[in-house]
Amino acid sequence: MGRDKESESADTALQASTQGEFDPGKAPANRRELAAWVRRVLGVRVCNKAMIAGHDCPLDYLSHAFFEHSDGPRDCVVWANRGGGKTMMGAIATLCDMVFKPGIEIRILGGSLEQSKHMHNHLRALIAQPGIAPMLHGRITERRISLTNGSVVELLAQSQTSVRGTRVHKLRCDELELFDPEVWEAAQLVTRSGNCGSVRVRGSIECLSTMHEPSGLMRTLIKQARQGTRTLFQWNVLDVLERCPKQRDCQTCLLLPECAKQAKSKNAGHLCVQDAVDMKQRVAGATWEAEMLCARPRRTNSVLPEFDTKIHVVDEHLEPVKSWLWLAGMDFGFRSPTVVLFAALDNTGVLRVFDERIKSGIVLDQHIDAIIQGPWPKPAWIGVDPAGAQCNSQTGTSDITQLRGAGLAIRFRAMGIQRGLALVRARLDPASNSSPRLLIHKRCKGLIDSLERYHYPKDQPFSDVPVKDGPDHAVDALRYLITNLDQPHVTTHSCYT
Repeated sequence: MGRDKESESADTALQASTQGEFDPGKAPANRRELAAWVRRVLGVRVCNKAMIAGHDCPLDYLSHAFFEHSDGPRDCVVWANRGGGKTMMGAIATLCDMVFKPGIEIRILGGSLEQSKHMHNHLRALIAQPGIAPMLHGRITERRISLTNGSVVELLAQSQTSVRGTRVHKLRCDELELFDPEVWEAAQLVTRSGNCGSVRVRGSIECLSTMHEPSGLMRTLIKQARQGTRTLFQWNVLDVLERCPKQRDCQTCLLLPECAKQAKSKNAGHLCVQDAVDMKQRVAGATWEAEMLCARPRRTNSVLPEFDTKIHVVDEHLEPVKSWLWLAGMDFGFRSPTVVLFAALDNTGVLRVFDERIKSGIVLDQHIDAIIQGPWPKPAWIGVDPAGAQCNSQTGTSDITQLRGAGLAIRFRAMGIQRGLALVRARLDPASNSSPRLLIHKRCKGLIDSLERYHYPKDQPFSDVPVKDGPDHAVDALRYLITNLDQPHVTTHSCYT
């Protein structure tokens, strides 16, 4: 793999800058000139090509942050590895904005004040460069830096009071995964657009972080970005590796499975190959995948860590097979969603979940119509929450009575959450080491999301009670289905007999 044209163009611009053609006071007009300015004035070479197909590089983010006319939503998310240069790139983006957009106001909000100070420290070092130092206005304080052109950057504390009193052009959030959700919610209303010199700056929020937890804020934002509401930039440890020394033996290198010898010819990043090897030796595989490869979040607090989208999620065309046992699982709700899962037990004993219905604010009659008139065969029975047997104080009937009155067979049984989850785990990862006995069609996005995000409380390491903060509903419907399939029990109740 030869050097890419982008890298060659950046070097051409740099060479021109050393021959008297470079004007550090002139705003870069394109990506190439931006890379050259950062290298010439700040002394930082920005990695300009990702190793992994489909990934981005730090220069992609820097260009988006600097050029206000860049394509896509202005709000953006940077999902990158530990040591991937996120905080440094945020500092460079901040300084470029301050230098070339006079009067711009930027706030830095970290997962903690200490985290905010990391970016602040990078800024102090960058401003000390000879080409920038004369622009400093006054002295640098622990919370504030201002330039002679009126541009200002300040650090915010991780509190609602600090955030709510702010109205700025740009908010840069570092290590979002550590944020208090309420502070993050308050931060959504702090930006404003405005003219900064000759540049029209659109109010925007940028988030830079690793993704630690499947139930964390970063997962939510990445999902939003993939739906088109934010621009996503993703890179991992491989994308920012230095060019691997020729004398290094690939066959004995711990990075070979991920790198596949590409680092021998890729554009140079900032991370030393040996440092990456040393880090991989120190941590567990799950930590390496989450923190360095950005492959999936760490499942430390996950209720169902056995679930793996690569194993359990399928994409297959299905025509109803008469010999299969068609079933459903249901979790009742109104303000919280009602969830109905449509599934079939095939002739080998594998349970296949083919579709889902997740709706809030819908009365039970409409769910019944959807079950009966839907595209799937009528279920032989529906596994439901035992609480559905309770009589409604106004109607004198129960949800189960209403379902049975519509001609639907209902099963339910009282079973503790942990026992029910154990049955789900047994299908996800059978002890016999055979293939999984639970498969989920990719169209069941709500169920897949729930299985990944369902978690125990982070601040209660010995708790065996999952947190009920949203992802539980679809998993509950699955649990009721599997509970009544694998350990059936006949129950009667005076409300519907």
